[in-house]
Amino acid sequence: MTHRYRYRTWLQKFLFGLIGASALNSAIAGQSHTIDETTGIESWETSVAGVTVSLTQILPDQLRAFYVNRGFDSKVIEPYARSCVYMTVLRNDAAAGVVRFRLSEWRIDTESGGRPLVSTESWLERLQPAKPGNAAMVAFRWAQFPPEHAYEPGGDWNQGMLSIGLDAGAEFDLIVRWESNGKQYEGELSNVRCARESP
Repeated sequence: MTHRYRYRTWLQKFLFGLIGASALNSAIAGQSHTIDETTGIESWETSVAGVTVSLTQILPDQLRAFYVNRGFDSKVIEPYARSCVYMTVLRNDAAAGVVRFRLSEWRIDTESGGRPLVSTESWLERLQPAKPGNAAMVAFRWAQFPPEHAYEPGGDWNQGMLSIGLDAGAEFDLIVRWESNGKQYEGELSNVRCARESP
């Protein structure tokens, strides 16, 4: 078993642990919205053309603990912890073919307009001058949602952290784009909220 596989398995357990067993559910415009009754963590999910995408809030305190335990100084990782981060899942449940995406084609829309997502590369460039160490930087990169990937039909999927770059409590819509069998597709998660600081 490779180190990367062990780390990814641990990360999956950590991220899925953010979603409690008891939740309140609602649905608008073909998407579901879940609030964990214990933690208050919110999740949004939608399915389009056989592809499912979901966002689950990761609280700033959870991010701080995760990355300090990976070797980051708390001051160094603080901007990332406060950047509105989600556990993001993309799954090819029943698309007609392989699903391919590039995060550079995804966008967020807010009241002030639309823009691309905050890239992993931009975070790596921001964090590197503090010299957190190779192990910390590798852990950071592996925990992020991939910048591009391909998923086979029948449930192939991946997950990772996705930084939106908005303030706590901000609301936005996420536009997700992908290609399958030469056709372009688009899905949207509406009225998504950034997690607030723990009381």
